[in-house]
Amino acid sequence: MLKAMRKNLKSLAPALWFVIIAFIISIFAVWGGAGRLGEVKKAANTVATVGKERISRDLYFQSLRQRLEMMKKEFKELDSNFIQQLNIPQQVLEQIIQQTLLLQIANDMEIYVSDEEIREKIMSYPVFQKDEKFIGFEEYKRILAFNRIPLSEFEGNLKKEILIDKVIKVFTAGITVTQDELWENYKNNNETANLEYALLESDKIELKKEPDSQELQEFFEKDKEKYKILEKREAEYVFIKLDDLKNEIELTDSEIEEYYQDNQSRFIDPGKVKVSRIYLPYENKEKELVLAESQKILDRIHKGEDFGELAKKYSKDEKSKENGDWGFYDWRRLSSEEREEINKLSKGEISEVLEQEQGTAILKVTEKEPEVLKPFEEVKERISTILKDQKSRELADRKIAQLEKSAQKEKSLDVASQKLGYRIKNTDLLKEREPIKDIDTSGSLSTALFKLEENEISSPIYTYIGVGLAQLKKVEPTRLASFEEVKNEVKEEFIVVKKKELAFKKMEKIRSDLDKISLEKLAEKYELEYRTAEKHKRGQYLSTIGENSEVDRLAFSLPLDEASEPIEYEKGYALIRALVRKEVTREDFDKNKETEKETLLEQKKNKFFQSCLLKMREEKGVKIRYELFLKINSDVISRIAGEE
Repeated sequence: MLKAMRKNLKSLAPALWFVIIAFIISIFAVWGGAGRLGEVKKAANTVATVGKERISRDLYFQSLRQRLEMMKKEFKELDSNFIQQLNIPQQVLEQIIQQTLLLQIANDMEIYVSDEEIREKIMSYPVFQKDEKFIGFEEYKRILAFNRIPLSEFEGNLKKEILIDKVIKVFTAGITVTQDELWENYKNNNETANLEYALLESDKIELKKEPDSQELQEFFEKDKEKYKILEKREAEYVFIKLDDLKNEIELTDSEIEEYYQDNQSRFIDPGKVKVSRIYLPYENKEKELVLAESQKILDRIHKGEDFGELAKKYSKDEKSKENGDWGFYDWRRLSSEEREEINKLSKGEISEVLEQEQGTAILKVTEKEPEVLKPFEEVKERISTILKDQKSRELADRKIAQLEKSAQKEKSLDVASQKLGYRIKNTDLLKEREPIKDIDTSGSLSTALFKLEENEISSPIYTYIGVGLAQLKKVEPTRLASFEEVKNEVKEEFIVVKKKELAFKKMEKIRSDLDKISLEKLAEKYELEYRTAEKHKRGQYLSTIGENSEVDRLAFSLPLDEASEPIEYEKGYALIRALVRKEVTREDFDKNKETEKETLLEQKKNKFFQSCLLKMREEKGVKIRYELFLKINSDVISRIAGEE
């Protein structure tokens, strides 16, 4: 993790300096689903706080939009579902929170950065070097100016990078690894076992009869404390759907035209470049010999031989079998030197032999189309959709603010709704995070209810399809359940337990037959699932079983060809047998000890630092305004996903 953090910090392109991506995602703790009116007004522009420091909605809005715009360049079919599945909004806010947190810690610990440290950092960046030497500060400033990056902003973010790196070093400075830890870790990573195993899923066991009420009652009584009816809450609510408001919005041609003129960069079809390549690695050959061989191939191309046929015959990369065709997109994975050369070439043009660190390349641009601004008429309907979406959100904000003001004045959402002509509904009793069909699949409204006192009116609650207001009317606290209330749940658990018991007995019987017949044959006879695994390592995922520490223990401790006792896994029981094992020696370990030490030390630092981060979050206090967070997400995602 620490290495990844530093890599992320160092690899940022200048355009990405708005917020430094410093940390991996951790637990996303949500605070204040509803909030009180005074607090909302006071912190109207604050999406989160870290200690006493506020994270503004503008910073989060711009950071999220920037991340999604970057992603859209890579994933052409980016939509709201995909964005939510990847938890991109949570990631972006968490990264801002953790950067803020670590910078506060740096300040608390009186860690500072000198001008000389910033100067050294600038000089060490590869982008500011030529022939492994710094290009000079005048040229450095020219590059920033050319990319429209303010010098103070760039160097300010460099300072943050150095501060964060210093904090990491302070917290992890005392972490060490012992020889025993190294040896055990080396064995875990390098020892393998070839396994065969048979699986019996409990669901495939059939009970001779349905459990009767007396059996279920007795099963319930043995552990009735675990059967609880969780707290439920009921509210009156008004919900404004964005789609309903769109019918009220009328757009003029001039509005659409103005949006087109102001946002032309969003309607540009990127240029297309198709590339072919012939690559010869140096491998164990003399560099000069490989360069000479490449030059001969280039000469043959200039004399009229087919580039693709020569690539198929001589090239040594992943595309050689495809006549060296790297297509319209895959070539973007090539080295920076190659990409730079490709951008210089015209359609049909062939590069000179490019001398690189690992080999040589000859490049050909087979197709090249310039970027094109789509005509207004072609995107008019799309702009109309974008504007209607934006305006419907603005209208919804005005309407819900008016309703909230009236409801707070009347101390009744019902009275306010009648005055303003809204239809009020009841939620029925809801558990926390329980969704409401058609309006709130994420459970935002029910979550907000659990932050309210009885009869309290919420602040606006945003979902991806609209915005609502709720007044809590009823609270049913958590209580122990009666047998009748959870009879179905008890029955399901009873059946699961009984089936597992029978599955275990069946697997014991099968194991006793293994001295007479192979596991594969037994699996066929008893209709078990039979599988094999080659070079299985400790902690590795095993098909169907998943990760299982008991399987790992037995795979490396059972005598070869001896079957295990039935091993429980999530869906049933397994029998495993180790057929072959590869074990490491101390001699192997001694040869790789230094590399192993570096890797394990990084892992230990990572684990320790994660625990430090969680503790620092608790000490500083991190609060997130969930309703504003959702509103910003909805706004940004609709804009990005709507620009299809």
